[in-house]
Amino acid sequence: MKTAFPSLPGIQRDWHVIDADGAVLGRVASQAALILMGKHKPRYTPFMDTGDHIIVVNAAKVRMTGRKEQQKLYRRHSGYPGGLTEVLARDMRQTHPTRLIEEAIKGMLPKNKLGKQMYRKLNVYAGDKHPHEAQKPVEMKVAS
Repeated sequence: MKTAFPSLPGIQRDWHVIDADGAVLGRVASQAALILMGKHKPRYTPFMDTGDHIIVVNAAKVRMTGRKEQQKLYRRHSGYPGGLTEVLARDMRQTHPTRLIEEAIKGMLPKNKLGKQMYRKLNVYAGDKHPHEAQKPVEMKVAS
């Protein structure tokens, strides 16, 4: 018996909207990562990008449980000596609210070329408006 693999032209990519208003950050990120990878489809293949596009709105209103708002650190390094920069989650929310969700989702995707290709299908917006109405995205509920 042959194993059927989806061909690249045969993969249908749908658009989904997730409203992050009042939703927990980890739950939004895990559901979005699942859809970006294509694990919700019966034709999921680990070595191919079969996932859909995701639009996350109201990223500035995402909720963090516990004391993560005051304790969680986001680190990045410039590559130069002494170039480590640490930013608290509450400061990140004020300056770049979309990065909270982007970083969480990026950490749940594969760490290779395929993961970068999946990450390109993610669109995060701080407010409730997005410019993707022409794609007719489907509203998704986040499990609470």
